[in-house]
Amino acid sequence: MEAVGAFDAKTHLSALLDRVARGESITITRHGVPAAMLVPVVDASGKLTHEEIVEGMRTLRRRVKPGAMTVREMVREGRKY
Repeated sequence: MEAVGAFDAKTHLSALLDRVARGESITITRHGVPAAMLVPVVDASGKLTHEEIVEGMRTLRRRVKPGAMTVREMVREGRKY
């Protein structure tokens, strides 16, 4: 695992991300003290397919009662959290 200073990390972030994408882990230091780590993503399979998204929307549509709540009210309710 390589250590890179914060200034160099900022300057060369794109190259560092390329290295991490290939499986390397990099420690970012601030004044020689470890401050953060860049590590590869372990599980990128969490993405849904187009078909799964559409089916989820259809399922949601069947669960929501017509007239119970407007879209605007749903948006407001969602922004509370």
